[in-house]
Amino acid sequence: MSPSANPPSTNGVNGHANGHQNGTSGADSSHPGFTGIRTAQNPHPRPSNPYQPVGDFLSNVSRFKIIESTLREGEQFANAFFDTDTKIKIAKALDDFGVDYIELTSPAASEQSRLDCEAICKLGLKVSSPPPPPPPLPLSLLCAKILTHVRCHMDDARLAVETGVDGVDVVIGTSSYLREHSHGKDMTYIKNAQAAIEVIEFVKSKGLEIRFSSEDSFRSDLVDLLSIYSAVDKVGVGRVGIADTVGCASPRQVYDLVRTLRGVVSCDIETHFHNDTGCAIANAYCALEAGATHIDTSVIGIGERNGITPLGGLMARMIVADHDYVTGKYKLHKLKEIEDMVAEAVQINIPFNNYITGFCAFTHKAGIHAKAILNNPSTYEIINPADFGMSRYVHFASRLTGWNAIKSRVEQLGLEMTDAQIKLVTAKIKALADVRPIAIDDADSIIRTFHLNLHSKEEKPLIADLTEEEQAKFEEAERQLSGEGEKRALEQEAEADAAPAAKKAKVAA
Repeated sequence: MSPSANPPSTNGVNGHANGHQNGTSGADSSHPGFTGIRTAQNPHPRPSNPYQPVGDFLSNVSRFKIIESTLREGEQFANAFFDTDTKIKIAKALDDFGVDYIELTSPAASEQSRLDCEAICKLGLKVSSPPPPPPPLPLSLLCAKILTHVRCHMDDARLAVETGVDGVDVVIGTSSYLREHSHGKDMTYIKNAQAAIEVIEFVKSKGLEIRFSSEDSFRSDLVDLLSIYSAVDKVGVGRVGIADTVGCASPRQVYDLVRTLRGVVSCDIETHFHNDTGCAIANAYCALEAGATHIDTSVIGIGERNGITPLGGLMARMIVADHDYVTGKYKLHKLKEIEDMVAEAVQINIPFNNYITGFCAFTHKAGIHAKAILNNPSTYEIINPADFGMSRYVHFASRLTGWNAIKSRVEQLGLEMTDAQIKLVTAKIKALADVRPIAIDDADSIIRTFHLNLHSKEEKPLIADLTEEEQAKFEEAERQLSGEGEKRALEQEAEADAAPAAKKAKVAA
């Protein structure tokens, strides 16, 4: 990545400064998320990832699948309205990214939902059994399997099958809240599982995948849940689903339930986590550790209320756990493009602290941080932005900046200064930042003018547009910074002088 002398710019409401780079990456601009650093205590750093999970025969951290639900759960987001063309664009983008499944709104929801489901299904190539190696697929065809999400009812199942989907996701509420106030079925009816078994056998008879899920799983009775899951597993359901419908579950609760369920069923386990209490990503990760196989996501996490596990956030978590699996399976550099597309469709901005693509995600500001990140990015980055087609940005226009960050900027501007001169201009930038907020242009102006004054007989003011009051504050801030610098220099000199004397005294003793 080549350094740029231009300040980071935005691209409309969803632009990001992280699309640009203003800092070198130190000794190694490409790091795997963790780079061993040679120290006296660690003279032979190991290249292995210390954050990789401990091996567990039930864990699927390194072999999970994504069921992308932007076109189902995401349609339940407050601002969402996806016309057919938008749905097709999103479906193609998700397929290109590499998700395993794309879940669509139930065709029973509305006539347009049914037509959209059929349109997206026609983008894909349906293969019921492994054929000989096929010729390259046209770009218009999808590789991801298409699912739709329906109630546990034969009418919905028939309608879903007729659209041409690859699989049907069946759901029924099992908590007391939903039994009483939603569908009105009692637990005896649900546990009998006759309705579920009828739907499952019908869908299977059509050669399609079938998943059975409870709704509001974490507020349901455990014995009831296991009884239902065991019954549908015996009739050959492809996956059972656990849904934290209100976002109440903690990672420990998730691990316990999935681990228990793993001992009851032999089929795959899908999980769906809402983010009302901020645990959706952590819950998804713990579910995989406990033996879950599939995770539901949506782009930017959009969905009912606060949404569900975000696709980008899950990628951030999983790339730390298994870098090779994630980078080998998904086109991570496409993430920002997909998020921008969905954000524009639902008329929202990408949050500043969004995983990976937020404009602060790889921004470093404090002087101590900047120095370390320029030497070795792994000091303050667990994720390599280059894996996602992003760049780190070293923020140098603030009172917190350090001379190493300014030195990097001087080099980007093509100027030559000694370290002593860079430290002087750094003090001036910090002094101005104590007077007023400064932009990159302000810092660059100070650097360029300072450099010009070094080689000119006539000294020009570093900042031309300061008011008298600002100029007075700027000069006072310079004096204070100069005094602090002199004081630190004297203290360091005194410490240096004292060290040999202390060593001699120790030897004499």
